[in-house]
Amino acid sequence: MSVSAIAINCTLKTSGGEASSTDAMIGVLRKAFAKHHVAIAETLRIADYNVLPGVTSDEGEGDDWPALREKILAHDILIFGGPIWLGQIGSIAKRVLERMDAFISETDEQGRMPSFGKVAVAAIVGNEDGAHMSSAQLFQGLNDCGWTIPAVAACYWVGEAMQSTDFKELDETPDPVAKTAKMVASSASHLAGLLKASPYPG
Repeated sequence: MSVSAIAINCTLKTSGGEASSTDAMIGVLRKAFAKHHVAIAETLRIADYNVLPGVTSDEGEGDDWPALREKILAHDILIFGGPIWLGQIGSIAKRVLERMDAFISETDEQGRMPSFGKVAVAAIVGNEDGAHMSSAQLFQGLNDCGWTIPAVAACYWVGEAMQSTDFKELDETPDPVAKTAKMVASSASHLAGLLKASPYPG
């Protein structure tokens, strides 16, 4: 059964400015998913939108989250990309998780959240320690909000401490990252297909 994917980039940068290492990592996963016939429909740069603070699905006038939410939930796989800052996932990623908290009260007659049966994986980059901390934050929050986390769900890269090289500046993808991306794509594609064919009963 065919599945589709969408990516969100929670970099602190808006589009049109400096290139994003998170985009570069999402690009690595894009190639890996393509080998499983899963296309990433689009990448949403969250900083380009006005995602208001709050824990509901619509925080009122000027809130771009309702349209983003609809796009995200239209796909079977979410690639949740974000940078490490101060040893943890960045603030925009946390805002997205806070908005997804609304899923907990948006259940169907079987008690299933809108994200039930959908798979989430992480794409994390940084120039400091914190990849495991960041993935732990993401996966706990996403699981609380109904997403399913597959085996080997985080593809990450961290540069040498106190140095200035970014992932986007590397001449080629390091072998460990490429191998991890391959496994992330394989696990997520397989699991998403299973859940689409046989949804959680609730």
